[in-house]
Amino acid sequence: MFEISGKIKLIEETQSFSSGFTKREFVVTTGDSKYPQDIKFEIVKDKCSLLDSYSPGQDVLVNFDVRGNEYNGRYYVNLNCWKIQAGGGGGGQQAAPQNEPKFDNPFGNQQEPSSADLRSNLDDGDDIPF
Repeated sequence: MFEISGKIKLIEETQSFSSGFTKREFVVTTGDSKYPQDIKFEIVKDKCSLLDSYSPGQDVLVNFDVRGNEYNGRYYVNLNCWKIQAGGGGGGQQAAPQNEPKFDNPFGNQQEPSSADLRSNLDDGDDIPF
């Protein structure tokens, strides 16, 4: 999962295919550097309507995944947007990938016990962990 902020440059119309698949493409310009970049994203299926409330020139923050595939010996990469928010600031800063999954706390509203708490229950004076 990645995120990037910028200004919307272009929003395409929704494309529908005979298979029932739909997609919509848009371009975000990242700025605040000597060489701004125009980056094309796509939104697929029921998320195409997410772009209806946005217009060119608007600052956004885009959350996306990188998708790749091979077709007839050629390789393609798509930036698949799954969330877009207004007011990203247009800074063009890319956040580090968020590799840590978020899980519900199995302890409910209680604070998770620390490793010291867990060790104190098992402390028999032996330093060997097995």
